[in-house]
Order: sequence, then structure tokens, then C-alpha cells
Amino acid sequence: MEHNVILQSVITCPGCGHQKEETMPTDACQYFYECENCKSRLKPKKGHCCVFCSYGTVQCPSIQIQQKRGHSPLR
Repeated sequence: MEHNVILQSVITCPGCGHQKEETMPTDACQYFYECENCKSRLKPKKGHCCVFCSYGTVQCPSIQIQQKRGHSPLR
């Protein structure tokens, strides 16, 4: 893993607005996330690789690394 990758992201549930800070995995993209408030099962928006890219304040580590390398990721 490269330096300066942010691992904390606040996910906001689009259904109820509940927010929670989570630590993003570094070994895989997280495709599903269950809101602890309303129990909705979130999945990425079309064209995004994970729930953090869709609903988080910080994009996932793999996207951060691609951007640092000068690539234009799809998210």
C-alpha cells in the first residue's frame, strides 16, 4: 500500500441520512454495506467500484492510488 492513502471515510445512508465513520479495507473493494440505523443494504451506484466511492466522504484506497499515479479512475 502506498503512503498518504486515507483509510477513514464517513458513509451517509441515502435512505435515512445516518452517518458513520468506517475504516476502508485495503485488500478489496467493499460492495455491500448495511446501515446500522435503518438496516438498508447499500451497494455502489452504477459505475462505482464500492460503497465508499458512492456514499463516503473519501474514495476507496484503490481509487486514491490510481489518482496519485495520474490515472483517471472510473470510481
